[in-house]
Amino acid sequence: MTESESLPFEAVDEEKAFRPGTEDAPEGAAGAYSAAQIQVLEGLEAVRRRPGMYIGSTDDRGLHHLVYEIVDNSVDEALASFCTRIDIAILADGSVRVSDDGRGIPVDMHPTHHVPALDLIFTKLHAGGKFGGGGYKVSGGLHGVGASVVNALSQWLEVEVHRDGSAYRRRYERGDAVGELVRIGASTRRGTSVTFMPDETIFTTVEFQFQTLAERFREMAYLTAGLRFSFVDERPDRRTDEANFWFQGGISSFVRYLNRKYKTLHETVIHVVRTMPTAIAPVSVEVAVQYREDADETVYAFANTIKTPDGGEHLHGFHRALSRVISDYAEKNQMRKPSDPPIKGEDVRRGLSAIVSVKLQDPQFEGQTKAKLGNSEVRGAVEIAFGNFMKDFFHENPKEARPIVEQCLMAARAREAARKVIDLVMRKGPFEGSALPGKLADCSERDPRKSELFIVEGDSAGGTAKQGRDRGFQAILPLRGKILNVEKAYDLTPDRAREVSAEVRQRALSRVVSSVELRALITALGTGIGDQFSVAKLRYHRVVIMTDADVDGSHIRTLLLTFFFRHMNELVTNGYLYVARPPLYRITVGGGRQTLYAYSDQDRDTQIRGITRGRVEVSRYKGLGEMTATQLWDTTMNPAVRKLFQVDVQDAAAASETIEVFLGAEVAPRRRWIEAHAEEARNIDTVV
Repeated sequence: MTESESLPFEAVDEEKAFRPGTEDAPEGAAGAYSAAQIQVLEGLEAVRRRPGMYIGSTDDRGLHHLVYEIVDNSVDEALASFCTRIDIAILADGSVRVSDDGRGIPVDMHPTHHVPALDLIFTKLHAGGKFGGGGYKVSGGLHGVGASVVNALSQWLEVEVHRDGSAYRRRYERGDAVGELVRIGASTRRGTSVTFMPDETIFTTVEFQFQTLAERFREMAYLTAGLRFSFVDERPDRRTDEANFWFQGGISSFVRYLNRKYKTLHETVIHVVRTMPTAIAPVSVEVAVQYREDADETVYAFANTIKTPDGGEHLHGFHRALSRVISDYAEKNQMRKPSDPPIKGEDVRRGLSAIVSVKLQDPQFEGQTKAKLGNSEVRGAVEIAFGNFMKDFFHENPKEARPIVEQCLMAARAREAARKVIDLVMRKGPFEGSALPGKLADCSERDPRKSELFIVEGDSAGGTAKQGRDRGFQAILPLRGKILNVEKAYDLTPDRAREVSAEVRQRALSRVVSSVELRALITALGTGIGDQFSVAKLRYHRVVIMTDADVDGSHIRTLLLTFFFRHMNELVTNGYLYVARPPLYRITVGGGRQTLYAYSDQDRDTQIRGITRGRVEVSRYKGLGEMTATQLWDTTMNPAVRKLFQVDVQDAAAASETIEVFLGAEVAPRRRWIEAHAEEARNIDTVV
């Protein structure tokens, strides 16, 4: 099973050459910098030159973002009450078609630019009807670049518009219009259909993932109650997939969907919808909340139906209101004992499942990918709307309020108990104070931004890595054997797997920090753990997991990824965690005249076919310890040629759920998954 199949962590952006302390030399001759070197990028050329500025990346995330941009435009029509249905299809040739029954993009001549409005929208940046001109009161597309960016990054794009009794068609290739806008006949329909083929010279992959898109459309359907989504995959090399989404219950139904596999603390979904006045313009606030028994927090925030994974002011307002209401209820009803620690924000988020959605006229997003909302007036609107409603709900429904508050109190007690355990174990351990573990071979560089830590499987490989590294900026920490499975550290029986108590958490964290290997890792990183964790104290901004290229190495890597995801998640979210890819084969040509390295069976076969002269010898590495220090440096540690993959998490809730299935204490969910997917297994002893 490959890494991407075993856990929903994503390896993104294969690392380019990296040498701390050096900078790229300026292009051209030394000092040749004059007006001749100043370039002006015309039209959509800037998008094609720097696509990451507009869609975030050119990997599969950026690829799927193209679809989101077009679908978002159709959703904006629905928000304006002009659209009731959106049809999306991955066509047989791999292109995507998005159709709606909205008003249809205008095709008449623009009074100033003297070209069809359709051409302005698809060929000019910052052109659209969402700048306050009356086309839309609320929309997710604000910069007027979405459609033109998709056009610029597509091999070809075709638009078909139905409006005012006629149908029109327009074709573009790599951002440029081809021919003229053509009226193709009369039509009684209305709406817009956009079909595009991503440019394979720009994206690392042009293969769309049905499930990734389906989950996004499901979210949109929940956020836009009554809007129907129809999605079909027509590619011939796979079974036909089809999904239809339509939810009249809106985000209340969304929360129930998120909690479908959990036991909830209360039956009612706390759901508030309010329009709040602000100093700028009214803000529509909608929040749905339901607590489940001990589980990780699952909260999604949206602004004008656009998912904001990095949160923003609306999420800040929600968290502040939630913490205040629960803390006040605990105090006023004498639920918190004098010996209990104060309830903190992390305590009220334990077991929380919530959707926070706001709609406003002029949202201020960070970047075209709209990852974070910056409108300060939204914080107060959400805090007041949700806080007042939650306070009234608790007052009127004490039977549902008390279990919620009690779970938050138990989380606070567990947090305090865990802190004491960590202090006790670390004081008793061999790494007191600032002393680093003896097995760590540290680097001389003290700037975390220029330092790397390689976590190596086994003492043998660790010794080789210590000899082959660059001591200036590369530190080595060997780990002996397979580390503790932190997901099983709670050691609960299936019927108690959701139990939360100070004693349970104390025992779990005690096992984690009592593990010699994990304690060495925690100390080497310098961040602490639990309540004491601080990513600002991280000693290395590149933490590299380097394990053997076999099944055992994959297992160790999975255990380490689980530890980081559960206990040091900020290392992942801040982009500090990497996975090294050592070679699987060494290919010697002509008795040693030439040495090649292959990273998979397919890579090996391809390289061998390309050798035309000389005797070929192939040896498979059983582990990193079999490589010489020079070979390890040349293939896996040298920044100029190595292959590093940055670990990222697209969907934290899905990652958490998958970890529970594969690494948790309960056997039944794992067995069910294996039975359901047994026929899909291929080359289970091969790590790609």
